Amino acid sequence: MAGDSRQPELMVTHRGIITISAMAATLMQALDSTIANVALPYMQGSFSTSYEEITWVLTSYVIAAAIMTAPVGWLSARFGQKQVYLVSIIGFTVASMACGIATSLTQMVAYRLIQGMFGAALVPLSQATMMNIYPAEKRGAAMALWGMGVMVGPILGPTLGGYLTDWYNWRYVFFVNLPFGIASTVGLWLFLPGEKAQSSLRFDWFGFTTLAFGIGALQLMLDRGEIKDWFASTEVIVEGVVAAGGIYLFLVHMLTGEKPFISPALFRDRNFNAGLVAMFAMGMVLLASSAVLAPWLQVLGGYPVDVAGILLAPRGIGTMLAMMIAGRIADRVDPRILIAFGVALMWWTLSRLSSWTPAVDEVTLFVNTVIQGFGMGFVFIPLTVLAFATLPARLRYEGTALFSLLRNIGSAIGISVFETLLSTGTRVEHAALTPFASPFNHALSASPEVAHALAPQTAHGAVLLNAMIDYQAQVIAYNNDYWLMALLALPILVLLPFMRRPARAAAAGAAHAALD
Repeated sequence: MAGDSRQPELMVTHRGIITISAMAATLMQALDSTIANVALPYMQGSFSTSYEEITWVLTSYVIAAAIMTAPVGWLSARFGQKQVYLVSIIGFTVASMACGIATSLTQMVAYRLIQGMFGAALVPLSQATMMNIYPAEKRGAAMALWGMGVMVGPILGPTLGGYLTDWYNWRYVFFVNLPFGIASTVGLWLFLPGEKAQSSLRFDWFGFTTLAFGIGALQLMLDRGEIKDWFASTEVIVEGVVAAGGIYLFLVHMLTGEKPFISPALFRDRNFNAGLVAMFAMGMVLLASSAVLAPWLQVLGGYPVDVAGILLAPRGIGTMLAMMIAGRIADRVDPRILIAFGVALMWWTLSRLSSWTPAVDEVTLFVNTVIQGFGMGFVFIPLTVLAFATLPARLRYEGTALFSLLRNIGSAIGISVFETLLSTGTRVEHAALTPFASPFNHALSASPEVAHALAPQTAHGAVLLNAMIDYQAQVIAYNNDYWLMALLALPILVLLPFMRRPARAAAAGAAHAALD
């Protein structure tokens, strides 16, 4: 079984060009997952919509991409990887251009749905392509290149989107995909070898429908929960029931059906199973940590949006450095050691954030953010290599699609959970601190000036005290969020003893080291 993944499945003569083309597709899709976030207020003005309505620009893309990620493996087997890859890139690029010229919210949401449908296949197919064209002893370096686009794209997306919107307008957030799309299409069309399509395959409509309803309802529940006060809303309850029912029916069908479109054989591989759980946990921390840090810098730290974007960028620098190092040594050093090192760095940096206030100096924040990105890079690449080390090559397309799906679901759940905890925690801490705003508190009467300015019985004093309490409540709530993120990184360590480094891969790595 493990031997199926030792050699590249595709015999190629232009590996470098294929790598650049696959990276362009990966970066294009990864950037688009976050690049539009900063442009939402400008779109809201152009389309004259409410904030709740304009968020459908993000939600529609995420839902479509999540639903269409699952059948990527089946589509690749049925129609051939190259054909599906090219159609996905062309469709994504055309939909991006359509988003850039949209004149109404209805058009924008429709085009974003189409963009998400075509974009769903780009990351798993680029990962499978990189694994197929490189032999086992070079796969760590290949995954490092691929991982840079997957992880750095979402981190740098808001910064790039902010500059494009500021220098030109929000439409260039979508137009920027055109050169990436053209370069990727031409390179893969000319140099990527084709594979034989399995025209006899039949699509599992029941399995796909139940999974689509389950994932779609789950994403809607997560996106709408905070707005609708979660399970106090009938809408959220219905979405939760549909999500649970759809996922349950899909799992039962996958395990008992005759030919489900996601093969149960995937879950017979111990490394892959542990990798899925670890990647889900990684996804929960990956985007949530940056999503929480951005308002922490702007709302509490008082940084302008452009400065906040610059302070977020160092995490991408740390991630790129780590991926270059991890990709170089992942095939020589036991990947479990690298993963443990990365988790330790993530835990340390996140736990430090849990004790800071926004008064921390910029140099300290910069160094901490770089180290945090460094830790994430050391987890992501070795984890990907280890999870697929023993998976048969015939299951690779389905495996990469499922890997991307679990990471995306983890990210969606992580963002929703931590945003909810932040909102709830602020209210709880505000209520806990309010009793201290009393005339009997000696701290409020330390001097006549303080006593007069912060007198809670006066309108001015009450407003000022409430603002101070709210600020402190938010600081505590943010600290609690970061502490929980630090704890969420630790379960990855528990999974490492269940993952094994195949002897053949180790031997191949040793041979590669000797050649270098």
